[in-house]
Amino acid sequence: MRDAEEFDALYAACAGRIVGHVYLLTGNLNEAEDAVAEAFTRAWQRWGTVREADSPEAWVRRVASRAAVSSWRKALNRMRAHHRAAVDQSVPGLNEDHVALLQALRRLSADERRAVVLHHLNDLSVAEVAAEMQRPVGTVKTYLARGRRAMAGMLTEAHQEGASHG
Repeated sequence: MRDAEEFDALYAACAGRIVGHVYLLTGNLNEAEDAVAEAFTRAWQRWGTVREADSPEAWVRRVASRAAVSSWRKALNRMRAHHRAAVDQSVPGLNEDHVALLQALRRLSADERRAVVLHHLNDLSVAEVAAEMQRPVGTVKTYLARGRRAMAGMLTEAHQEGASHG
């Protein structure tokens, strides 16, 4: 019974944050929810090991991120074709700033996007991001610097375009 209670407590404490994290990585809420569900299923199957991890939440987040990226890579060509054909999708509750942020994140490399999301949106330290990404701290700092620089330019452009249209 203790296992189920501990697992339920972990789920209640962090499932929403992890869905948000994966959503920011993928830009697709359904894929994020599916990846997190898969990660929690794997966590339950390995609960004895996961419970003893330094951070069970980080374990689940890492598995969910990998599942989402794997799914994303498999569907990349299909998504690109759909994106070209689709009219801009609107998501209830998102304002222009959120949309601009998501579009800017999508234009970063996968590593830059992951580092930016973990550090700036999940409030992990650079060392924690490096551990989760299994990269040296210096590499993560480079990802963050490049990501911030690219996003600053993209968000400035988006703001200027919005101001000229408004």
